[in-house]
Amino acid sequence: MMKDEQHKDKQQMAKLAPKRDWQAYYNAVVNRPPRKTLLTALDTFEKPGIAIDLGCGEGRDTVEILRQNWAVLAIDQNPDAIASLRARSIDNIDRLATQIVNFEKLELPKPVDLINASFSLPFCSTEAFPNLWFKILNSLGTGGRFCGHLFGERDSWRDRKLINCFTRSQVESLLKPYAIEMLEEEEHPGKTPLGEDRYWHIFHIVARKK
Repeated sequence: MMKDEQHKDKQQMAKLAPKRDWQAYYNAVVNRPPRKTLLTALDTFEKPGIAIDLGCGEGRDTVEILRQNWAVLAIDQNPDAIASLRARSIDNIDRLATQIVNFEKLELPKPVDLINASFSLPFCSTEAFPNLWFKILNSLGTGGRFCGHLFGERDSWRDRKLINCFTRSQVESLLKPYAIEMLEEEEHPGKTPLGEDRYWHIFHIVARKK
C-alpha cells in the first residue's frame, strides 16, 4: 500500500511539474548577452581561473567565461543543451569541458574559482537542493565566488513542483558562509523568453567564499 501511495505521489508531481520546451528556450535566448551576475563576478578576479557553469543551457554565460580565458566545465542534464553549446562558434574551445548529469547525481571537482548558476538552481528538487548547495560551497576554494539566481517566495512558479523558492531571510541564511558582494531582489510582472505571462521574484547573487 505504501508503494502504491508513493507511486501516486510521483505521478501527481509529474503532472504539476512545469512543462518546459528547452530547445525553444535555447533558441529564444541564444543571442542574449551574459548575465549581470556573471559579469560582476568575473570583474572581481585579477586573472582567469577555473569555472563551473551549472545548468549551462545553450551557453550564453559559458561563452563569455571562455572569452575571458577561463577554463570551464559546463554542466547540464539536457543533452540538447550541450549539443547547442558545442555547435556554437566559441573562443578558447580547448578550455571547455562538458558534462551531462542532473543535479541529484552531480559531483563537483575542487577547488575551483567560480561557480555560475544562472536561473538553474530553482529546478533542483527540494530534497536534493541542500546537498547541492553544500557541494557548491565545498567545491569553491577560499576566496572563490558563487554567482547566480534563486527564486523568491512570491514568484508565480512557486506552486509548481520541482521549483525551489526562498524568502530573503532564507537566502541570507544560505549565504552565511560567504561575503555577499551582490544581493539584488527583483520583483515585477513580466514574460518568460517564450512569451508566457509570469510574475518574477528573483534574487541576483554574487558571493565570495570566506
